[in-house]
Amino acid sequence: MTGKPRPNPHRPRPHTALAASLLSGCLLAAGAAAPAQADTADTAAGAVTITPDPSYQGQEFQGWGTSLAWFANATGGYPDEIRTELARMVFGDQGLNLNIARYNAGGGNAPDVPDYLRAGGAVEGWWQAPEGTTREDTDWWSADDPADWNPDADATQRWWVDRIKDDVTHWEVFSNSPPYFMTESGYVSGGFDPDQNQLKPESVDDFAAYMVGVSERLEQAHGIEVDTVEPFNEPNTDYWGTTLGPDGNPTGGRQEGAHMGPQLQQDVIRALAAELSDAETEAVIAAMDETNPGRFAQNWQSYPEDVRELVAQLNVHTYGTDGRTTVRDLAKAAKKPLWMSETGGDWGDGKRWGGGGQDFETMSTGLGLANLMVDDLRELEPSAWVFWQPVEDYDNMAPGGESDVGGNWGSIQIPFSCTAEDTLETCPIRTNTKYHTARNFTHYIRPGDHFVATDDGSSVAAVSGAGDAATVVHVNDSDRPRTVTVDLSKFGHIAGDAAMTPVVTDAGGGLVRQDPVEIEDGSAAYTVPAESVTTFVVEGVSGVAEDAALVQPGHDYRLTGVQSGKALTATDDGTAAVIRGTEPGDEAQLWDIAKVTEGTDNRQRYVLTNEATGRRLAVRGDSLVLKPAHGRAGAVAQWTMSTTGDGSWTFVNRATGELIDVAGQATEDGSEVSVWQPTSGPNQRWEITDTDA
Repeated sequence: MTGKPRPNPHRPRPHTALAASLLSGCLLAAGAAAPAQADTADTAAGAVTITPDPSYQGQEFQGWGTSLAWFANATGGYPDEIRTELARMVFGDQGLNLNIARYNAGGGNAPDVPDYLRAGGAVEGWWQAPEGTTREDTDWWSADDPADWNPDADATQRWWVDRIKDDVTHWEVFSNSPPYFMTESGYVSGGFDPDQNQLKPESVDDFAAYMVGVSERLEQAHGIEVDTVEPFNEPNTDYWGTTLGPDGNPTGGRQEGAHMGPQLQQDVIRALAAELSDAETEAVIAAMDETNPGRFAQNWQSYPEDVRELVAQLNVHTYGTDGRTTVRDLAKAAKKPLWMSETGGDWGDGKRWGGGGQDFETMSTGLGLANLMVDDLRELEPSAWVFWQPVEDYDNMAPGGESDVGGNWGSIQIPFSCTAEDTLETCPIRTNTKYHTARNFTHYIRPGDHFVATDDGSSVAAVSGAGDAATVVHVNDSDRPRTVTVDLSKFGHIAGDAAMTPVVTDAGGGLVRQDPVEIEDGSAAYTVPAESVTTFVVEGVSGVAEDAALVQPGHDYRLTGVQSGKALTATDDGTAAVIRGTEPGDEAQLWDIAKVTEGTDNRQRYVLTNEATGRRLAVRGDSLVLKPAHGRAGAVAQWTMSTTGDGSWTFVNRATGELIDVAGQATEDGSEVSVWQPTSGPNQRWEITDTDA
């Protein structure tokens, strides 16, 4: 979650029981009137060809998910017809179709602290305080004393656990704040100085025991298996602060949060690993759910190797988006799965952080979310993509709530103030267009599928787990129709009855299935409406064409720096590399790129050998060198290639995790090429030209 006041998502399309069943039935299958398809090129803007490339595949996709936290806490005690309908809309196969749930282990303020957190924000902790305990009492709790645990804690969020456990394939337990008695300020909303560590040093081991204890009790009570434990949420930020009013009681912040700098993060990870080593749960550590990729990289790069080894999964948020490819390459260097574990936005009036006012009809909200999803999936290459809260408080999102004009956070909005007497008519559920555009992804790209490269920045593509179908999702945020051609030439086989079915979301309806389009000469075309998200479901394609991959055996390649425009060149003495202006006949600028692993995933490894010297590109110390090619190439001479599909690539060293990097971002002829940690800089990206093509 962000440290900014979080608007709650509402889009006033009343979703009563009748509306809900319509959405889950007729509207989802048939939609409203089918969008008109433009018939001539003159009516379409900016025709696009999308070429899915199954020679560059992501890791097996684990799926789509959400944090439970506030919305589950707020709604888990609602009348059954309301909460059951919400669960169907979030996890049901006609709803958002999510399969990952992040359970929030609440911290909890002291019993004598009046509630000041936002609606749903006061998630109950699992501790049981002795009678009469106040905020001044901070040394009474022991993880080893059963009397200090409350086995009945957090009944509302846990209703959701029971309701959705058959839909969920991966459970994560995460913390926004330690319990009050482990914090420096004594409150779960953060420290009095939000830049200072909030977890007390003497409570590190207790906090680790608390996280493991919650995970074990959750497993035992609900018959689930927790896969990962995440002790942090946006820890190295200044978001989390507590302010006291004149009466000495807190007035803000309005949500649980705790600053923990990189060194404290390391201490917690070590303590959590030790606690898990003797635990009943088989969960492993995920970290560190930082607010954006740049801050994540700052934290991760400060961790020593022993701490990195204790982390089994990398979690990052995309409330900021610079540096996505940095984290992608850090994950490849660490040889660990990467999750985009939390994000969200408003996108009213096209502005991510809001300003246009609450609006359930505008396509700008749905298009904003869809564009974020495309960019996250293309640039991060995550194994999972997880919402912060698809369900938000309608009252908080209405004008006069979080802001004067209201907002559009979430894709589903319902008042967090419903009573035991309410029904779907008196406490209606509303959806905005994000609800539909998200399902263009979540209904058709499923766990077990593999994302593949595409050459269009407004599209993502995946191949099915069975390998016999493909899915392409395209976002047209322009105000004119667009002719989209899907080029299937990189697949090894196209069946005679192969077909492509467009499924369109626009202002006319959500997930409107169109007539199948015949595939002719290896491609199919369809004109999508203005301001739309379209899923192309392609049946009958499989395999990888022999010439699909950029790198082909026996070919020579030139690597041209994106920033410098100059070619990677062996030095005259053949021991190092520099950049020089392109000389077509210069073998010092030609490289054999040989694949040394088997498979088609995006973590394959390659060896680069210079044609003039016969030497391999390798890392020695902090330098990039050309090493004699004797025997099998070691890890220092192996590189993983990464691309967003834009025609440029990074090279991640197998041994060090560093990238081929033009030192100092230089552009002059003869400038040194070395290695450096990932930065997403253009001096680390290389355009690759096949000189034998």
